[in-house]
Amino acid sequence: METDFARITCPSCFQIIEVPAPALQELPADLDYDCEVCCRPMIIQFYDLDGIPAGEARGLDD
Repeated sequence: METDFARITCPSCFQIIEVPAPALQELPADLDYDCEVCCRPMIIQFYDLDGIPAGEARGLDD
């Protein structure tokens, strides 16, 4: 099984990173994730975008 990745913009450092996305049948989903660049925590809201997993990140204080 191939893992899909979603491009996410970190809400703290604004760097674009690719994170492993949940399987389509598990969407929508919210996951805690630490930025790979600045290590700040965020919540990623994953959703199905026409058969492609996509996501948006927000900081914990948002």
